Amino acid sequence: MEAEDRNHRTDPDKAVPQDKDQRNFTDPDSKIMKTSNKGFDQCGNAQIVTTEDQIIVAADVTNQANDVRQVEPMVEQLQSNVAAAELDGDVKEFLADAGYFSETNTDTVTQAGMDPYIAPQRLKHNEQIPECAKGRTPGDLTPKQLMARKLRTKKGKETYAKRKWMVEPVFGQIKACRGFRQFLLRSLEKMQGEWTIVCLTHNLLKAFRAGTA
Repeated sequence: MEAEDRNHRTDPDKAVPQDKDQRNFTDPDSKIMKTSNKGFDQCGNAQIVTTEDQIIVAADVTNQANDVRQVEPMVEQLQSNVAAAELDGDVKEFLADAGYFSETNTDTVTQAGMDPYIAPQRLKHNEQIPECAKGRTPGDLTPKQLMARKLRTKKGKETYAKRKWMVEPVFGQIKACRGFRQFLLRSLEKMQGEWTIVCLTHNLLKAFRAGTA
């Protein structure tokens, strides 16, 4: 910038890391994330979309800890993969836990031709969920309240309960049965490749075992 006779946007003397700033010099693509063991690890955030038969139809790895931003790219990949595989039938429902809820995400899923069942995040103290999901839906409910009401209907409960045998067991099978608990490669691109291979072999094992059952 000095060679081009331009001024620095930030004083170079002040452009230094803060005392608590951290950076992984061997794998700068990974990020420090809160994990299920209530601690923090240097991680990549693995994502999957599965069918009711536990077949993975979309997979990705991101270095963003927040799952809310992952719905749109996963929906796009899901549609692309389904079309490329020439699978019969339309994908009618999209299920996700509270970490994926936002008004934008429900709109994204709906516009993609699927019925969203995404658990809303915890309501604030001043937000109320209707006591009963029966009867006419009030017209003044927020998108979060509408989704909460939807999931409290009989169909909503039955549909959302599918997550228990659709996606959660797949992570368990990959981690516990196959022993894949951490990425061996560094950089986001290589983690994505490694995760794609893990998901591919998961599907091959499912197909093989279904054929021999």
